[in-house]
Amino acid sequence: MGTDNKHDGAENQIKGTIKEGEGRIRNAVGGLTSDEGEQIKGKAQELKGKVQRKIGEAQSDIERDDN
Repeated sequence: MGTDNKHDGAENQIKGTIKEGEGRIRNAVGGLTSDEGEQIKGKAQELKGKVQRKIGEAQSDIERDDN
């Protein structure tokens, strides 16, 4: 997270979305190469990204309510 709390929500949303996309790609590569371990790692990364994005959305909602 950045030093400016007013942008933490947006930053987490962006980083989470990127992490989700990377996880989807990793999962797909694992599927194409029949690498179950890579698929699991991809799904885990996608889930981490989703959680981070949702945290960012909640932070943005709180920031909006504070203004």
